[in-house]
Amino acid sequence: MVTDPTRTPLLSFVVPVYGVEAYLYQCLESILGGLTAEESAAVEVVAVDDASPDRCGEMLHSYAAGRPQVRVVRLARNVGLGPARNAGLDQATGEYVWFVDSDDWLPPGTVATVLRRLRRDRPDVLLLDHLRVHDNGRLEVDASSHLLRGVPGPVTLTERPELLRLQHTAWNKVVRRGFLDELGLRFHPGWYEDIPFSHPLLIGARRISVLDQVCYRYRQGRLGAITSTRSDRHFDAFAQYERLFDWVDRHGVDPRLRADLFALMISHYLVVVGNDDRLHPHLRRDFFRRVAEHYRRYLPAEGYPQPEGVPGLKHRLVGRDSYLAYVALRRAHRMAGRLRATRPAEATADGPTPSGTTPGDTDPDGPTADGTTQGGTAPDGTTQDGTAQGGTAPGGTAQGAASQGAVAADGSKVLARRR
Repeated sequence: MVTDPTRTPLLSFVVPVYGVEAYLYQCLESILGGLTAEESAAVEVVAVDDASPDRCGEMLHSYAAGRPQVRVVRLARNVGLGPARNAGLDQATGEYVWFVDSDDWLPPGTVATVLRRLRRDRPDVLLLDHLRVHDNGRLEVDASSHLLRGVPGPVTLTERPELLRLQHTAWNKVVRRGFLDELGLRFHPGWYEDIPFSHPLLIGARRISVLDQVCYRYRQGRLGAITSTRSDRHFDAFAQYERLFDWVDRHGVDPRLRADLFALMISHYLVVVGNDDRLHPHLRRDFFRRVAEHYRRYLPAEGYPQPEGVPGLKHRLVGRDSYLAYVALRRAHRMAGRLRATRPAEATADGPTPSGTTPGDTDPDGPTADGTTQGGTAPDGTTQDGTAQGGTAPGGTAQGAASQGAVAADGSKVLARRR
């Protein structure tokens, strides 16, 4: 059942809802609470009850009562995050759409700021900064956030190719609905569904605007997050990357951008294969073999910028399909991590910390608990049921696994080429 819209808002929030009764009210109030009458008239919330097994359906019904800007879509069966977003998108009437996950929330004043920027710039895509919020209240800056600094007015990806390395989630982008329809993009079923959705948005956009302000609070550590769930469904990432590269090859994307995407893909796979919270040990060899297969299939003929150090060595082992060598490196790196952990932790200043730098928050295999690799960020990003729950996307320092123009010690580019 869907309530018919009575007006055309500037911005539609699409909020898929499943199993989040503890967080749902906070999320909805962070969108609509404190808005002026003018701001309230400019937005709508399309909440999609994805056959949630808890009290979320009742909560949505109660919250929508007396709020004409809230519309509830109820699905007869659970379809998962991607198709639920599609169901909400089908009902959204706004000129722009923002996909917000129902266990996350927006800081005060965010909606008014976003509305002003949309009216000023009229972008195809508006990029937003975020903070990660851990269960203990610790705030964490994403390793890719610095890429949002100093972007003057609307740009294209050709002018700012480093923006491709931002976390590739749906919730850090506000998208013009007409542009989305032009590209014909939809979310695919399965985990990691943001992969073939987020990257094409940036590649195809003629006007990318950047709001260098924290506009999203991204909850970490929630029970049920896929980044902390052992499952063979992590193999869904392969199909999602196949969809992405199919789109890239059909649209004749700049080879330099394709090379960056390749590096991001391999770094992302290495985060997954090395994380005990995602893959059971008996699945690791098969996953690694699939990574090596994708390496051979999609390796750019002209090469790609490899990371330095241990992350770069892992890339090379994937390229050689050397699983036993990878296992030996992984064990050695974990042992070194345990030795480092025995040293007294240095005191850290109060306030947000950069992702990947917090003592005790690293995965012994190299990537940090949020998905970053040593010296950069891996393209993760998975939410409540599959896209951005505790994973990190492309971004990070110039030494990152997908950093455009990764350099060797002498300053030259480090490239891996097709043999």
